[in-house]
Amino acid sequence: MRNVNINYTFYVNIFVIFVPVMYILKVKGKAKIPDYIQLRDREFTLLGYFRVDRPEKGIIQAGLEDRKDEIIKLIQNLPYGKLHKIDL
Repeated sequence: MRNVNINYTFYVNIFVIFVPVMYILKVKGKAKIPDYIQLRDREFTLLGYFRVDRPEKGIIQAGLEDRKDEIIKLIQNLPYGKLHKIDL
């Protein structure tokens, strides 16, 4: 039997790359500009942008309707300007 050396670090790095991660940021509006929520991916590319007072439509458009209730609750409790990581 041959001795096979497997680099486990390689497999761990591959796993980390494919685990979906999303960041959510609550942005405070000024005067007539309303408060907004930003959804961003691992590279901080903007995936979704919707108003805090109407999150359902934006969550569905971002493809997160299966976790809609959880995200709405998070939005309500999230402070302005704080980045929050969501593991999908």
